Amino acid sequence: MNGEKNHSNNRVLKLKYVKLGYHYLITHLLKLCLVPLMAVIIVQASRLSLNDIHQTWLHLEHNLVYVVVLSAFVLVGSTVYFMTRKRSVYLVDYACYLPPSKLKVEHDRFMKHCKLMGCFDETSLVFLDKILGRSGLGEETCAPEAMHCLPPKPSMEAARQETEQVMFGALDTLFANTNVKPKDVGILVVNCSLFNPTPSLSSMIINKYKMRGNIKSFNLGGMGCSASVISVDLAKDMLQVHRNNYAIVVSTENITQNWYFGNKKAMLLPNCLFRIGGAAVLLSNKSVDRRRSKYKLIHVVRTHCGANDKAFNCVRQEQDDIGKTGVSLSKDLMTIAGNALKSNITTLGPLVLPISEQILFFVTLVANKLINAKIKPYIPDFKLAFEHFCIHAGGRAVIGELEKNLYLLQVHVEASRMTLHRFGNTSSSSIWYELAYIEAKGRMRKGDRIWQIAFGSGFKCNSAVWLALKNVKPSCNSPWEGCIHRYPVQLSL
Repeated sequence: MNGEKNHSNNRVLKLKYVKLGYHYLITHLLKLCLVPLMAVIIVQASRLSLNDIHQTWLHLEHNLVYVVVLSAFVLVGSTVYFMTRKRSVYLVDYACYLPPSKLKVEHDRFMKHCKLMGCFDETSLVFLDKILGRSGLGEETCAPEAMHCLPPKPSMEAARQETEQVMFGALDTLFANTNVKPKDVGILVVNCSLFNPTPSLSSMIINKYKMRGNIKSFNLGGMGCSASVISVDLAKDMLQVHRNNYAIVVSTENITQNWYFGNKKAMLLPNCLFRIGGAAVLLSNKSVDRRRSKYKLIHVVRTHCGANDKAFNCVRQEQDDIGKTGVSLSKDLMTIAGNALKSNITTLGPLVLPISEQILFFVTLVANKLINAKIKPYIPDFKLAFEHFCIHAGGRAVIGELEKNLYLLQVHVEASRMTLHRFGNTSSSSIWYELAYIEAKGRMRKGDRIWQIAFGSGFKCNSAVWLALKNVKPSCNSPWEGCIHRYPVQLSL
């Protein structure tokens, strides 16, 4: 029995090395083909005599007009290229909000609080306790001050206070770490799905920091947990138009006014998962900022499945039968998320995967379509394209599903699982807490590629790809400062 197992392991190991050899050969095929070509050129050049070089020079002198026209063409072409090429977008730094310890909600305290509220029946309390135990959330996640009161006080004023604490807390840290003045920022994008007061959240920031009057500000609402990638995409497009500029992206969600006080199970899930959090990101298109920046933005791929009715309705803010407002999550959510992921990686794959993986995918696709070979569809190995994965910490099931479908290792989803455990689902900002985790662990090396992927209502799946410009160290006041040594923790099944 042991002999058969060892034989099987050896076979898997050999196949692994065969695939690695294939990947290396295909990836470096062009370089390998250029080696003999360069050798021929060098040999031929070494045979040139001084007389040959002199004759070439005389030939050019007799064709001066041709040389001038060619030089002018190259000069004009180079000018047009440099004027019209896409500007690089750099991530100078970012900051995540760290809630004070007084806002922590341990599991026992959470359940005791729910019982004392008097709005949940016994069945709902059992359901909440069951979901919380399986959620993957630890004992240090935080809820806003209004939800610590008995009875809770989800007022407009309390919601404003929560949002101000999160946004201003992250921005204060960001400005301090980067030494960028608020008046230097020309573009501001804020996203928050469920809280959109008047004046807007972007106006609140402009007023607080006395930003300049010609700032290009945007306020995105109702776009779900993938809105931070959408905000980055919008900021990137704006930076392509406005030269020598800074853009700030602020991503948050409001818990105060969006707690559900009814007994519909599909609407109770967010109560267990969502917690307070937010992030502020500083982007730049200034070439001088490359040296001090952490990352360079490589790709943003957005997939929207809203044309499908089931996808459109799978995450929906609505009222239950007795008029209580909450966010309802469909039982088809994971299936819809899986389909959205497939569509997203179909577009992303050719942009990031090595040619070796694209060939394997193409061959299996052609075999199934043309000769009906009934070969299992080839799942590209995204581990060859990325060193780090920041999967939105939407829930334990979401992370586990992507780990399985993309054939990732536990270390690849560690940042997502630990973010969910330490901070809960902080909506669109979760991918930044995950990036901060990787930095705090000292794993980010120069040249590493990062895939941020998030899902949102509508239904959307959005990806952002970054390239590390140096060995990245955690910034001051990182959300993991003082506690990273405790992670990863062992999670119960």
